[in-house]
Amino acid sequence: MDDYIPADPLQAELGQLLFYDKILSGNQNISCGTCHHHDHAGTDGLSLGIGEGGVGVGPERTAGTGADRIRKRIPRNAPALWNLGHKDIRVLFHDGRLTHSDEYGNGFDSPAEEWLPPGLDNLVAAQALFPLTAQFEMAGNPGENEVTGAVHERIDYGWPIIAKRVRVIPEYGAMFVAAFDHIDSAEQVTIVEIGNALGAFITTEWRSFDSPYDIALASGAPLPANAQRGQDLFFESARCAACHAGPLFTDQDFHALGLPAFGPGRTRRFDPIPRDVGRMGETDLLEDAYKFRTPSLRNVALTGPYGHNGAYATLAEMIRHHADPVAARAVWTGDLAQLPEVPWIAAVDFAIHADSREMARQANAIEMRPIRLSDQDVDDLVAFLNALTGVTAEERPLGRPNKVPSGLPVD
Repeated sequence: MDDYIPADPLQAELGQLLFYDKILSGNQNISCGTCHHHDHAGTDGLSLGIGEGGVGVGPERTAGTGADRIRKRIPRNAPALWNLGHKDIRVLFHDGRLTHSDEYGNGFDSPAEEWLPPGLDNLVAAQALFPLTAQFEMAGNPGENEVTGAVHERIDYGWPIIAKRVRVIPEYGAMFVAAFDHIDSAEQVTIVEIGNALGAFITTEWRSFDSPYDIALASGAPLPANAQRGQDLFFESARCAACHAGPLFTDQDFHALGLPAFGPGRTRRFDPIPRDVGRMGETDLLEDAYKFRTPSLRNVALTGPYGHNGAYATLAEMIRHHADPVAARAVWTGDLAQLPEVPWIAAVDFAIHADSREMARQANAIEMRPIRLSDQDVDDLVAFLNALTGVTAEERPLGRPNKVPSGLPVD
């Protein structure tokens, strides 16, 4: 347990309620837990999420109806939350746009730059605040509510509105006073305490370090034969450990895998097409084009689809792509993506494929060298990745609450 940043249990219990409370969203119709649900191991089971305006949870979530329906898909796959409280974690988001830094005087280099308030305990607490400001994730569309209106003026203007919504609820007010030593009355609660409570919950709720691999490593006993063969491949000839290294199986670096492109893209203001340039969108360095953060492989068997955009539904498909990205791109078809039908935005889903120059740029950026893997090799690697699933992964300390203090429905 020394490998994890400490968290106050009362703050974690408060964070659990906030995590599933839709009061944090602009239109009060979506929570953090909607897209990072316990029923789906902290993810949503979709390639690209259905955010603000959608209805339901997981692969059965629909895109809504009427004026409330979604206007576009979430551009990237909902990342897993496992072990984000580990002390080795130093960068978050698929493009790494949140890190520790003294550049802005608040402890972080983040999308909010100098407007991120000081006092946030860790990276996870800081990260938890950004979906609240994102139009298609939780904030809502312009003209729909005061939060999104404020955010469109400046990113930090929406946070005080959300904080006031929370602290005027008596149950929440009392819980903040009990959980934070410096809070004597509900009126003192700010977005910082909300972020820290969410961080305390996430960093304690999603710890996992008791997989068959861990047990075998501690005891010296081998894994089952197929998983053992997969482990040998993983650390040797298949070269997986070159990037998936360390206790979390990630180098936390950025690599261009050439995953098939689709969806609205995480576009910049000057992008004329629905593309996602990955790390370059944060650094503006050409050498970072189409690179994405290496994910941790802890409990990876529970958290598909895979890749920054969820291009592959199964581990076997993802492994085959790693083995030969060019060949995999050539045979990939849109039905491999887990995308609920949304007819009014369907024209955008695969529009990027019509831009031959963009497709060529993405292909030319691939840095993976092909390797030969037999079908048996792939099966063995899958067996090893399944051996990274915690024995107690589905037994979380707090779980999903049945109700929240706002009285809003819990997904």
